[in-house]
Amino acid sequence: MGLFSRGKSGGVMNAIRCDEQEYIVWKWRPAGQDANSTSRENSIRWGSSLRVKDGEVAVFVYKQKDGSMQDFIVGPFDETIKTSNFPVLSSIVGLAYGGDSPFQAEVYFINLQGNNQLRFAVPYFDVFDPRLPDHGVPMAVRGTMTFNITDYKGFIKLDRLVNFDHEQFRKQIKDALSKYVKGVVMDIPQEMGLPVVQMERKVLEINDRIQAYLKPRLEGDFGVNLKALDISALEIDKDSPYYNELRQLTAGNTAKTLNAQTDVNIQNMKDTQHINAANMEDTMRIQREEMQRAQRLQTETNFMGAHALDQQTEVLKTGAQSLGQMGNFGGGGGGSNPAGMMTGMIMGGAMGQQMAGMMQGMGQQMQQAMNTPPPMPNVQYHVSVNGQQMGPFNMQQLQQMAQGGQLTPQTYVWKQGMANWDFASNVTELASLFAAPGTPPPPPTM
Repeated sequence: MGLFSRGKSGGVMNAIRCDEQEYIVWKWRPAGQDANSTSRENSIRWGSSLRVKDGEVAVFVYKQKDGSMQDFIVGPFDETIKTSNFPVLSSIVGLAYGGDSPFQAEVYFINLQGNNQLRFAVPYFDVFDPRLPDHGVPMAVRGTMTFNITDYKGFIKLDRLVNFDHEQFRKQIKDALSKYVKGVVMDIPQEMGLPVVQMERKVLEINDRIQAYLKPRLEGDFGVNLKALDISALEIDKDSPYYNELRQLTAGNTAKTLNAQTDVNIQNMKDTQHINAANMEDTMRIQREEMQRAQRLQTETNFMGAHALDQQTEVLKTGAQSLGQMGNFGGGGGGSNPAGMMTGMIMGGAMGQQMAGMMQGMGQQMQQAMNTPPPMPNVQYHVSVNGQQMGPFNMQQLQQMAQGGQLTPQTYVWKQGMANWDFASNVTELASLFAAPGTPPPPPTM
């Protein structure tokens, strides 16, 4: 026979369910029975039905000589209670009551799904800045905590279910919350290195620190799950005499830090400009020395050619004089000397060939000189680099500077004949230095 089937005593069947909208723990009582009114407030009639909604759990507590026992029915559940549904009941059927009276059990419903919001306000307490450890600044914290119950067995172990007082439970949580929030906030200036007067700007980071600290402690102390913590305000008592003192100290240090950083940045910029100018000056000096060296080599080459020509001319002149004297070799009386004449003719032929070769070489040199275009005019420009005048530089040097990025279209230049300094891009003969390379025409077809 089922435990709650109709027995000798008869009676009206009960519907055991919770119709409350907002609750954490709610105790069920039969219709018409108030708390602690009669012994029948925990009586369950035979054939009663149990309805447990999704997101809640029904807890049956049985009083026995050796203590209390509990059954947990997790929703959704909607059936008539039977012995097979309750292992604990099955073991005591007929022992305590013999089936002649309604079964005595306390039934509690625990809300596992609903979110419980708790607004809190921690009144003013002193927070100390590490720089002035004896100057406490009053601060208040306001916010909202959202929690629910997930570990219902742990919750029951920590909290009494008999006559559970929702407001009393919330007050206990609020008291613990106030203690924990105060402890975390007081350590913020030291742990985060944050001035007290700037704590309002870091409310999100402080919120995360408080939540991480609260969550395991609320679960351990009350068996509730902290879902969210929202700190809405960190209120500093700005009328406190120590607040103004701390504010001036913080503002003064901030101003000094900004000024020092500005000075460092300006000095770095000056050093960078100086280094760039020195590098450019060295580059220009090396280029000038290379060009002067090339000019000297060209001049020396030309001088060496002229010197060789002078030496050959002297040799020919000496040979001609010797040729004139050879006609008189061997002739003591002024007569002709055939041997001398023959020797003179041979030497004259050799000298003629040598002179012809010299003339031919000189002709080739003159022809090569005629085919060589005249040197480019030596136009020189002065350049303004970071407000400093550098140069002068010829076109070849300017071209190298443009390729290296040291000369740009917006660089100021000046040469003799210009009225004022002007951008390089505005000077016609310099504009080609910045023109993009042209696209070659397509190759000829075979």
